[in-house]
Parts: sequence; C-alpha cells; structure tokens
Amino acid sequence: MNSQKRLRGRPKSFYDNSAQNRIQALDRALDVLNCLAEKSGMTLTEIAEKLDQSPATIYRVLATFEARQAVEMDPASQEWFIGPTSFRLGSAFLRRTGVVERARPLMRELMEETGETANLGTEVSGQVMFLSQVETHENIRAFFSPGTISPMHASGIGKALLAHAEQSVIDKYVAQENLASFTDKTISDKDGLRDELAKIKAQGYAFDNEEKNIGMRCIAAPVFNYYGEAVAGISISGPTIRLSLDRIDLVSKMVMKKAATLSKSLGLGS
Repeated sequence: MNSQKRLRGRPKSFYDNSAQNRIQALDRALDVLNCLAEKSGMTLTEIAEKLDQSPATIYRVLATFEARQAVEMDPASQEWFIGPTSFRLGSAFLRRTGVVERARPLMRELMEETGETANLGTEVSGQVMFLSQVETHENIRAFFSPGTISPMHASGIGKALLAHAEQSVIDKYVAQENLASFTDKTISDKDGLRDELAKIKAQGYAFDNEEKNIGMRCIAAPVFNYYGEAVAGISISGPTIRLSLDRIDLVSKMVMKKAATLSKSLGLGS
C-alpha cells in the first residue's frame, strides 16, 4: 500500500518562536536590511552604531549581501543602499494576493478625481505597511515608498483596518503600555482610540487629521476579501491647504466607492 508523504511547512513540534529555532547570525543580517530599508543610504559606521554591532561584523554581513546584490554601495559617498535582489524579494510579497495589481487602476482614478496622492496599505505584525502609491501631480504631496511602516493608530489606513479587526485584536493593540504621540493631534488616549475606532466602523472611513505629520491629512477606507475580512486599506493623503475640512465629506465618499469596488474584485458579495 502506497502512502503519500504529508507535505509540511515546518517540522513537527517546531511551532514555537523561541530563540532555539532561530539562527542568530541570520537575525543580525536581517537587522541590517531592515536598517537600510528605513533610511535611504547609510555608512558602515552609521549602521554599526545604530545596531550596536562592531563595524567588522556589519561589514561581513554587507559584503555577503553585496555578493548577492541584496545591497549596493555608492563608492563616492561610501553609503550602502538596498539592492535589486531585495526589491525582487519584496515584490514577491506584493504578488502574493494580487491586491496591488487590482488596486492600481482604481488608485490612478482616485488620484485624478481628488487631485491627491492615493495609497494602498495592509497590516503586517501590528503595523501598517504601505504597498503602493500613485502620486499627485502637485508639487506639495505626501510620499510613502513601498515597504514604509507606520503605527496603526496614527495612520488613516491603520485606523480603518483596526476598526474592522476582531475585538481581541483591538483590545491587544489598545492595551499597549504606550501609544506613541507624533503630534498634538495623535490619538494616544486608550478610551479616545476606542471611541475613534467605533466611529470609523460606523461611518465607513477613517480620517487622519494631522495625527502623524502636521500639515498633512488622510482619508482611508477598508478593503474586504471574499470572507468579509479587512485585508487592506485604500486612502488619499495631502496637505491641509488642499484637503480642507469642507472637502472631507465629498472625498470620503470617493475613497469608500473605490474601496468597495476593490473589495468586490476580491470576491466580497460574490
């Protein structure tokens, strides 16, 4: 009797995330990539100081990554940058759900209709990761490169996703010891954040009123999959001088309409 071997993604009994199941050297190497992803161009000394590692250790990591084109160095400035291999690997993540490809045409339409930058983001490990952006033609505009991370409570997309998360997820997020404040308008009060999330869920969109950056506003709506789960958020962001308070009602309807169209393309209601 032939028995088919069961395919697994990990060995049996290895379902914990303890240190014994991680490779320390690989952890350190990925810390270097994360460091370079957060800032465009860093010297060896800057990376070593930020990660509290010796320059010799960091250089060996960079040299290994450079051989695989995961990082690059500018000889003139002596600064290191993310390389094409890292971009290719990150693009594989974007292709996983297809939501980026489906969203791009709608984001272009939203940018043209509102005159502001359109964004797409999703939740990753309790934070918002921006996946794609269609920039406005205006000189003053918001910019988030793909892969940019932002706290959920200080982001339009983040608040939209958090408002439609399971109650246990909301409770865990709100229970954090310190909700960081970035401006005097950041909602860092726990009760205030709960009230804000309830309001967002009721009205269908989130409004970031200079909560991360003074002078910038954002309107976001959740995108749902076939199962009715909020898997992404679509938004527009722009300066307060253009995205004035009297435009919020009209623009929020435009954003929600595009989010609903994208949700339908992902199977919602089918």
